[in-house]
Amino acid sequence: MGEDQFMGNLYQRFPVTIERGLGSHVWDIDGKEYIDCMSGYGVALVGHKNTRVNNAIKEQIDKIITVHSSLYNKTREEFLTTLVGLAPEGLTQVHLNNSGAEAIEAAMKFARKFTGKKGMVAMKGSYHGKSFGALSLTFNPKYRKAFAPLVDKVTFASYGDIESLRQAIDDDTAFVILEPIQGESGIIVAPQGFLQKVREICNQRGIVLIFDEIQAGLGRTGRLWACDHWDTVPDILCLAKGIAGGVPMGATLVRPDILAAMSKGEHSSTFGGNPISCAAGIAALRAITEDGLIENAEKMGELFRKGLEEIKERHTMIREIRGKGLMIGIEIKFEVRDILMALIKRGILMLYSGRNVLRILPPLVISKEDVTKVLHALDSILTEEEQKRNVQR
Repeated sequence: MGEDQFMGNLYQRFPVTIERGLGSHVWDIDGKEYIDCMSGYGVALVGHKNTRVNNAIKEQIDKIITVHSSLYNKTREEFLTTLVGLAPEGLTQVHLNNSGAEAIEAAMKFARKFTGKKGMVAMKGSYHGKSFGALSLTFNPKYRKAFAPLVDKVTFASYGDIESLRQAIDDDTAFVILEPIQGESGIIVAPQGFLQKVREICNQRGIVLIFDEIQAGLGRTGRLWACDHWDTVPDILCLAKGIAGGVPMGATLVRPDILAAMSKGEHSSTFGGNPISCAAGIAALRAITEDGLIENAEKMGELFRKGLEEIKERHTMIREIRGKGLMIGIEIKFEVRDILMALIKRGILMLYSGRNVLRILPPLVISKEDVTKVLHALDSILTEEEQKRNVQR
């Protein structure tokens, strides 16, 4: 691929050059069609070439592309009004930025300034980004090791283990951060009652609770917010990926008293809240909430998981099916690269989550027909893989 001569070795790449997309489908430069179960790591949430998003961008381009937040802009105001109208209760303030990692960095600073404390507790298996602050909260040593020393005073508690969390926090703990469903470590769903207990402990100890819903939020799990599955509201909520229909954007939603602790100039973003992203964001939020996408995520997710459980009964190489809505992990007993490459040959793009977990993150517009095709292809590929492994024995 021609890009490789310029981009170094930073990405795990697949031999596909994508030219265009529509809904939950993309086409390569040779015109081959694929069902997209990657959606740009969850970014194409409302589908490729979404009419609402495309029209909003075109309309905004003819007005103005950039307005720094030192000036006012009506498109930004409308986006903020729309977002806060959908936000979990009490999160009425917003810092706009450009990515998930930036949304996390802002949250870290806000929580530490508000509490006056320095300690940070994240979860084992967490992934919050690769900038220095976000990386400090990311558990996997393979991401961290080469870049030490990172931001200090970070402790990791076992995900889902409330006693481990109690031991990790102390009088200097500023915040606890977690993903209601862990993405990068294999689609690990919070155990029942865990989020509620974390919320109680944070209330008791005066600790800010941050939820990272960069991957799990905005309807992906069949609810608008993943934390809605557990009726738990954080003090800060970090968003990005699909929030602007594919245009780069991050948002940190904050309780007003927390953001009020920040002084002018202590945190800002040159591109954050630019009118293009905000116009796309308004359109994406409307698509999610008005076009039945949350309901479709729940329905198609159920269809996927039912089909996958049936496949699991036929194939002992599947260890576990996990997830909610259209955020699904399939844990296999061996590395999944060969399966991913076989899926590509059959016109399906899928992600990994660690070496042995297949990850399904399609656009929320995916159809029953596409889900059925993916299930048939996966079933067939696993049968071939089993036959190959039996022959090798």
